[in-house]
Amino acid sequence: MNAGVAGGHPATVRAGLEILEDGGTAADAAVSAVLASCVAETVMTGLLGGGHIVYWDASRRSARNLDCFVAVPMNASPSGEDLLRLEVPFGQELVHYAVGPASCGVPGLPAGLDALWREHGTLPWPRLVEPAIQLARDGVEFPPAHAACLAMLAPVMTMDDGARIYAPTGRLLEAGERLEQPGLVSALEAIASEGARSVYDGTLADALVELCAERGGSVTHEDLLSYEARWSDAVEAPCLGRRLLTRRGLSGMPEHAPRLPRVRDLGETERVLALVDVLRDDGGRQGHTTNTTIVDPSGNACVVTTSLGLGSGDFLPGLDLHLNSMLGELDLVREPLRPGARMQSMMAPTIVLDGDGEVELAAGAAGGTRLRTALLGVIGGILDEGLEPADAIARPRFHRAGETINAEPGVDDSALDRLGELGWSVRRWPAPHHYFGGVSVIGRSGAAGDPRRSGAAATAP
Repeated sequence: MNAGVAGGHPATVRAGLEILEDGGTAADAAVSAVLASCVAETVMTGLLGGGHIVYWDASRRSARNLDCFVAVPMNASPSGEDLLRLEVPFGQELVHYAVGPASCGVPGLPAGLDALWREHGTLPWPRLVEPAIQLARDGVEFPPAHAACLAMLAPVMTMDDGARIYAPTGRLLEAGERLEQPGLVSALEAIASEGARSVYDGTLADALVELCAERGGSVTHEDLLSYEARWSDAVEAPCLGRRLLTRRGLSGMPEHAPRLPRVRDLGETERVLALVDVLRDDGGRQGHTTNTTIVDPSGNACVVTTSLGLGSGDFLPGLDLHLNSMLGELDLVREPLRPGARMQSMMAPTIVLDGDGEVELAAGAAGGTRLRTALLGVIGGILDEGLEPADAIARPRFHRAGETINAEPGVDDSALDRLGELGWSVRRWPAPHHYFGGVSVIGRSGAAGDPRRSGAAATAP
């Protein structure tokens, strides 16, 4: 199994690789890479969000999940009456979002990174924060997929201090320009000196609670102090003759992975038709999500999926930290909010073991309700069809949402025509799009990040 890093931005990958080369474990590298993503990928994620992690311990030959997703504040309004409603164009649809300070849940990501490091890390915590601090000082290149996402999400991303960050000259940042977030230097220095607890009983906690008190948010010191990341056993499911280790949740990965058919000997038309029922959901929206995958030289593997939701549109003054909007994510809020409860999630970080119990593949995906489609499509392409990771990720995707088949250019036209004849509404997208998810994967033949989200990957020397 290759040691390496795959993620949603070249700077994220470089941070993780730097820590691996410094002798860190997969956990150390994951902490550093994810913190770097909270600088380089702020259109997709952020420190005040939440996530899910799966960690394969090679010495124990076992995997565990770590739930560090967002929790519902004790004083949150079950009805969401304090949320700010917005309409945002997404592809050919007008999507309804609920944002504002009242949409912010209790952040879980910092607690999760801390728990991961304490359990499986070996390098000093401040060392793991260094790459992210340097990125915040220097600024980071804004890649094409992030620029496209910003253009779509501009009504939220530029509501507050975000205008200074994402439209510093009065127009939105474009691909290739520099993303400058100087406040993140102070925020990350607090994380380095105080530890992740800064978000729960330190400098960053005080700033978050103060903003919520002033502007109608519901996160309190009591909410932050009571938050804990939770370890649990990974959930196992059969998949293409292998053992897939993941988590239960809204993605339905354990339920759908066993249904993934073998398509290796089928033509392209038959392949699409065979997969269309498995690669589906009940409809959904764009999420503010990214994924990072790490394998270290000892064979430990770590997959981390993180998110802000869309983002509330509010930033901690002087710190450039965007608040999450999880309480307003309609894909996740499927029943009245229960104060103190952990929110549901579609995230599905995944490890796949071969028949001998060895790691064959580590993967995860962003993409909200398209997450499972993207992830299973790539897993099947690698394990069943023998594709290289980069080829499996780059292959044109299709996704069934309700009675509509969404398809990128390059999906077999004969199959799409046949589906149209059967009564499906077929929507042919004009170009590859981040709607179809963002996968990062490390397998035995290499590593790859998703070009739909300007992802990157590198193997360790």
